[in-house]
Amino acid sequence: MDIAGSIALITGANRGIGRHFVDQLLVRGAAKVYATARRPELLDISDSRVTPLYLDLLDEKSIVNAAAAAQDVTLLINNAGIATGANLVTDDLDTIRQDLETHLFGTLRVIRAFAPVLAANGGGAVVNILSVLSWIATEGTGAYSVAKAAEWNMTNSVRLELSDQQTLVQGVHLAAADTDMMEGRDAPKIAPADVARASLDGVQARAIEVLVDDPSRFVKAALSGDPAQFYSRPSGS
Repeated sequence: MDIAGSIALITGANRGIGRHFVDQLLVRGAAKVYATARRPELLDISDSRVTPLYLDLLDEKSIVNAAAAAQDVTLLINNAGIATGANLVTDDLDTIRQDLETHLFGTLRVIRAFAPVLAANGGGAVVNILSVLSWIATEGTGAYSVAKAAEWNMTNSVRLELSDQQTLVQGVHLAAADTDMMEGRDAPKIAPADVARASLDGVQARAIEVLVDDPSRFVKAALSGDPAQFYSRPSGS
């Protein structure tokens, strides 16, 4: 799939990784970019190829309306997300459900709405921004890790279901990017532009999985080993 001439729709395009996807798509010659957000009026748009749209992953009507308005889409980028920081054992279940409703069911709603659009336009591609936390959990990431693990296998299942219509389904994994969601967290962070670049390079190469950074590559390679390397506490801790 060639990015030049493509027509893309990005969820969560107002900031962070989503905003850099907009920039990268324009640089690579996309014909049109639908930039979606819960508050599209706040989008900073300076290119006539960018069309703002309202889309909220928890509002199914907004997803249906976006799909009706963007019948020419050939590339769907599911980037929008949240991180409640909820603890699985002690926090409110409704808070935990917010992570799952957003990352699993919200993203799936968008894919279901746009799958017929992509099919009608020759197949195209779906990109899901996942996480290294699709594979492991760390302290303070319980609800988010569960949601991303579910979204990862949803991505794999959707890939099989959309194969007959020639739709590429790509999962993108990274540890941490320098975005508002990660603000204040003491961890190495990559530039969000690097995520967009790596993903779009992968789309052009028809890669079904993109590991953006070293932590993602390390964890993926280590999954066949003893999980104690991730979860054992040092003696005395």
